[in-house]
Amino acid sequence: MTTQVNAPTATLPVSIDDVRAAHARIRDAIVRTPTLVSRTLSQLTGATVYLKFENLQFTAAYKERGALNTLLQLSDAAKAQGVIAASAGNHAQGLAYHANRLGVPATIVMPRNTPTVKVVQTEGHGATVVLEGETFDAAYAHARVLEGERGYTFVHPFDDPRIIAGQGTLALEMLEDAPDIDTFIVPIGGGGLISGLATVAHAADRPVEVVGVQAELYPSMYNRIHGTDLPCAGDTLAEGIAVKEPGGITARIVAALVDDLVLVGERQLEQAVSLLLQIEKTVVEGAGAAGLAALLAHPDRFRGRTVGVVLCGGNIDTRLLANVLLRDLARSGRLARLRIRLQDRPGALFHVARIFDQERVNIIEVYHQRVFTTLPAKGLITDIECETRDRAHLDRLIAGLRDAGYETSQVELA
Repeated sequence: MTTQVNAPTATLPVSIDDVRAAHARIRDAIVRTPTLVSRTLSQLTGATVYLKFENLQFTAAYKERGALNTLLQLSDAAKAQGVIAASAGNHAQGLAYHANRLGVPATIVMPRNTPTVKVVQTEGHGATVVLEGETFDAAYAHARVLEGERGYTFVHPFDDPRIIAGQGTLALEMLEDAPDIDTFIVPIGGGGLISGLATVAHAADRPVEVVGVQAELYPSMYNRIHGTDLPCAGDTLAEGIAVKEPGGITARIVAALVDDLVLVGERQLEQAVSLLLQIEKTVVEGAGAAGLAALLAHPDRFRGRTVGVVLCGGNIDTRLLANVLLRDLARSGRLARLRIRLQDRPGALFHVARIFDQERVNIIEVYHQRVFTTLPAKGLITDIECETRDRAHLDRLIAGLRDAGYETSQVELA
């Protein structure tokens, strides 16, 4: 599937010169994050995989680039009056950090249900946080009201040429550090990052393909480009790209310059987050892992290519990260919960445990259930959580239990 149309690029609101000027403007105040080849991921996917570690920015996300580029272009009067944004994520922290560094007052409007840790982090960068409404839309509307009442400059998270040009600076760095890249795989929320990156790719002296990635639960740009009406709702691991309405400016650029859009499911996002931690020893949020998720979900699409993947952010809740890692262990067979039917008599559990010992399987937790079961009064269900080496090891354990006469099933993940 291709999304490219014949829009005249001369009429687009962001040019390669804008991106180059943005890079000259911001490069001394941001981290030039590394672009490194991953030999293991390359072997796993059949592509040559370069990773851009934007999770190593000070605020752990690429959003600093566009925010700083915008701040540096404000008039002295606008800087003195202050800036405002609506965000509960990386845009809030990137804007707050650089505004504070430049002495520009910053106000961030967040929904009332924003996790306390995000409020505290944003306030820690010197911003004034206003909690308003139960949804992002309500917070956004209130920010625009405050903009008019107090004369603040509103800094949009994605639909602004200055933001787009700033985000595109990471693509300049990637092509300088890895000039063989022939395909970019880029997460899309509102479209600011991919718009800036595609501007750079289109200006290269050779063909460089740009592929956008959205979570299946939030295919908003996909709908805009393809004219489809897929639902945008649900709890996605990639909340950083869970945008219901993409930008108007960004949609124009995507339609003109982006070659393809793909969707990825929650399982691929979880797998990508887990692999990046295990293989690259780097923490990436769900949105930041979307590029790798697309590579895993569509291997034939990228096999043999030299691929640049942007790890655009690393702000993930630690408890959520723990859940993702444990679920990945369960799916790979290294962690399992087995449901075993026993008779309620002395030694029953001992005899089962002997089989675990014989198979050299570590028991983590045991749950006895006598009351809330459909079994007769003398029957019971035991759930045993255990740790195995791999799927084959788990299969041998289950076979051993069944051979010993125990009715055994595995409690599967969704």
